[in-house]
Amino acid sequence: MSRIGKKPVAVPSGVTATIDGKTVKAKGPKGELTFVLSDDVDAKMTDDGIVVEPRSKSKTARSLWGMTRTQILNILTGVSAGFEKKLEINGVGYRAQMKGNDLSLALGLSHDVLYTAPAGVSIVCPKPTEIVVSGIDKQAVGQAAAEIREYRSPEPYKGKGIKYSDEFIFRKEGKKK
Repeated sequence: MSRIGKKPVAVPSGVTATIDGKTVKAKGPKGELTFVLSDDVDAKMTDDGIVVEPRSKSKTARSLWGMTRTQILNILTGVSAGFEKKLEINGVGYRAQMKGNDLSLALGLSHDVLYTAPAGVSIVCPKPTEIVVSGIDKQAVGQAAAEIREYRSPEPYKGKGIKYSDEFIFRKEGKKK
C-alpha cells in the first residue's frame, strides 16, 4: 500500500482543478498545466481534494499510484506558487550574466558558454556567482538547472564549479609530499 498515494491532494486557494476523463487540468495565477493519467490509476474529486486510487492490485498500478499523486500535487503547486532552483558558481574568474534571453557562463573554458532558456523557464542572475532558475513546471525547472550545472559540475578537491545552493560537496584531501 502506498502511504503517499493514500493521502488526498488538497487544491490550494485560487486554483481550479478539473478532471476530464484521464486528464487532470489545473489553472491558477501563474498559468495552466495538465497531466494525463495512466490506465492503471484513477482520480476523482472529493471534498478533501483529489483522490488517486489504483484500478487493480498489480505491481505497476501500485507503483504508479504514489507517483501520480505526486505529479498532481506538483502541477497544483506549480500553478499557485511555482518552482525555483538556485545555483552557485565557485571558482576564480567563474561568473554568469544574462544576455537577452541567453545565459552567458564564463567557466574557465576557451570560450563563454551560452545557454538558452527553454519555454516556460526563466533564468535570473542576481549576482555574477548566483543563478536562479524558476517556472511553473517542476520537471522543466529541474532539467534546466541540471543542464546548466552539467557545464562545470563541482570537483571534489577545491569545490570549483556550478553547484545547487543546498548541495554539499564532499571534499577530498590533496596529494601529500
